[in-house]
Amino acid sequence: MSTGAARQTPVPGWERGTGWGWIWGDDDQAGALNAITPASVVESLSTVAEGRTFDLGLTIERQSFIPAAHCSTEVVAYRTPRGLRSQTDFPGFEDPEGVSFNTSMVVISDHTGTQIDGLCHATFGADNHWYNGYTDDRSGRDFGPTDAAAENIRPIVVNGVLADVAGHLGVDELEASFAIDETLLAATLAAQGVDLAPGEALFVRTGALRHWAGTGRDHQALAGPDTAGITLSAARWLAEEKGAILVASDTSTLEVVPPADGDNASPVHKYLLVDQGVHMGELHYLEDLAAAGAHRFCYVALAPKIRGTTAGFAMRPIALV
Repeated sequence: MSTGAARQTPVPGWERGTGWGWIWGDDDQAGALNAITPASVVESLSTVAEGRTFDLGLTIERQSFIPAAHCSTEVVAYRTPRGLRSQTDFPGFEDPEGVSFNTSMVVISDHTGTQIDGLCHATFGADNHWYNGYTDDRSGRDFGPTDAAAENIRPIVVNGVLADVAGHLGVDELEASFAIDETLLAATLAAQGVDLAPGEALFVRTGALRHWAGTGRDHQALAGPDTAGITLSAARWLAEEKGAILVASDTSTLEVVPPADGDNASPVHKYLLVDQGVHMGELHYLEDLAAAGAHRFCYVALAPKIRGTTAGFAMRPIALV
């Protein structure tokens, strides 16, 4: 059911063999998303032919799977009808038969659920620099980085391409620490009859989220396939040869764990976020897209505008066909 044409509108900033990089000015905080233009938005929306919507977001709760580096989600009742009436500290709500309210306090990691990493998320070197030369000394604060944080993730309306790697290999899910290189990505796209054009977003399906089953409580089932992902060489190919404006997957890291190439613990994060300014999407639910054979779609995502966050989190992006 692959529908829609590849991006034809000009792609400012991208150069084959080089990719993107720190090219948008000293104060830029958006990276490759600068290549989303009014013309490209109109073009992406024009690919929608059927009006079908695929929800790529996950439902999360306090017991949802999340990597150990992040805190779990806690939703705590803050004001309740009983409390408002019995405590009498908020005038006007004492009447037991009158109007009242429930409100909650949410404690959550900014890498919970469906997410897009902000360009400040990964740092490198003794100066802890991130995209565009921002450093911890210059832009680090106790309550979140002041530059290239996730509130700067622009509204995203782009052509999306699904690379169903698990489906191409004829398996339900990839094995733990399965490394997806550029050769396998190219073969997957060719078998699906699609390609990735410059200025488009790629979504890699490993099959890991077939285990989410509501709210992701089965940590053991999720933990294995969640470590499958792309290699550094695949990331280089996507940025420098294909012109990917965003790279995403159905795992919590996008990249294979442990790394298969590169010279640090998270080479794909360092390369895409720090060097290229290409945002990374994680824990995108791709099962329904794959089942429908929707390998081309219009991707729409809006990140929460919470200053100082390091990722757009608990998101609900959609794919339109």
